[in-house]
Amino acid sequence: MDYSLHVQKVGRKAYKGLSSAVVYGPNAAGKTAIIGALDTLKHIVLRGNVRDAETMTSPDRAAFDLSFIPNSGLADPKPVSFGIRFFEGGDLFEYDLKVDLGAFMDLSYDRAIVRESLLVNEKVVFDRYLETVNLGDLDSGMLAEQLSDAFRENKAAAIKFISGFSRDELFLTNGFRQIVSPRLSARVTGWFDRGLTVVYRADRLKTVQGAGLPDKAVYINETINAAAKEFGVSSNALGFVVPEGESTPRLSSIFADAEGNLVRAVPAEDYESYGTVRFVNLFPLVAQAIATGGTLVVDEFDASIHPMALMSIVNVFHNDDINRHGAQLVFNTHNPVFLNGNVFRRDEIKFVERDRETGGSTCYALSDFGTSGPSGVRKGDDYMKNYFISRYGAIEDIDFSPVFEELMGDDADGK
Repeated sequence: MDYSLHVQKVGRKAYKGLSSAVVYGPNAAGKTAIIGALDTLKHIVLRGNVRDAETMTSPDRAAFDLSFIPNSGLADPKPVSFGIRFFEGGDLFEYDLKVDLGAFMDLSYDRAIVRESLLVNEKVVFDRYLETVNLGDLDSGMLAEQLSDAFRENKAAAIKFISGFSRDELFLTNGFRQIVSPRLSARVTGWFDRGLTVVYRADRLKTVQGAGLPDKAVYINETINAAAKEFGVSSNALGFVVPEGESTPRLSSIFADAEGNLVRAVPAEDYESYGTVRFVNLFPLVAQAIATGGTLVVDEFDASIHPMALMSIVNVFHNDDINRHGAQLVFNTHNPVFLNGNVFRRDEIKFVERDRETGGSTCYALSDFGTSGPSGVRKGDDYMKNYFISRYGAIEDIDFSPVFEELMGDDADGK
């Protein structure tokens, strides 16, 4: 399934990436934690520090109250590590961050960034340990072109100022941006801001369109409305209405007469199913990722949306003629319909399994089993059947009978 691969060349080296990944595992195994980690890293980078945010703009509590991040079961707190690799403007960026946040819910802990590093095209740009920063070889190639004029003209003097920053501030968005390379810093933060979209809670998803319209204005996005009709909405249009006296557009079901004149608009939540409302909110994010080559990460991708609609979205990401900019879709699900070798490559199917004793989770791919031997996985195998008979792990045998037997125990005499 070569169509599922994105290939990006940097010099003579070619890098390959998957166009999608689907994550399986039982409840409370850690699937959502993976998505939450991406959301948290994004917000830390955009804030530029590891202090708590003043307001929450995401349902992910840990992204704004970092004391939620450490494992509550650890007796001795350990630093929390993040790492990500992405392409931006034809260059490979690798950013790593290790943070000491103390114990779970320790609100008074003096947080510190233990380690922070940035590589571009596998060349070290900077490597920071606590307050000490070491710069890489920035004098040649693309990196030299990204340096600020002041740094390039007086490098020795500039280096003296790059270590005077707070222990809880990112070097990337502070000293590095101000002194060394505003352009490189902006490319990294720009990718986190516009290139990475994370939907942490399916039931909280709400996209806003048509902002800035005058009062009582009606805005119908033709692309989204066409997708909604394909989805099954045929008796009315879906659009965004700015109620009188308000400034935020509201997703609405729009009804017109035979001549096409607006008769009435009602909040979509009052007329449409939850699945329809969620689809209309999700679709703009899919369209944006495809149009820009972004990465879309969705928690509970299958919540209340028919599998055929979801399968069509997945196929768009796998379609080289449409997905020309290398967009990626990552999602977790409980729906076994995606356990299909004709839809996903083996390395696109991921599993998360939690160790009940340690509380730690392990993530692995179906391709990690290899193709030979008793545990091997071949393309023609019935992935769904094998998953439910626990060939791949990441599944639990759940039996609520003892709970109900105990509940009903006092009623054994029929009273």
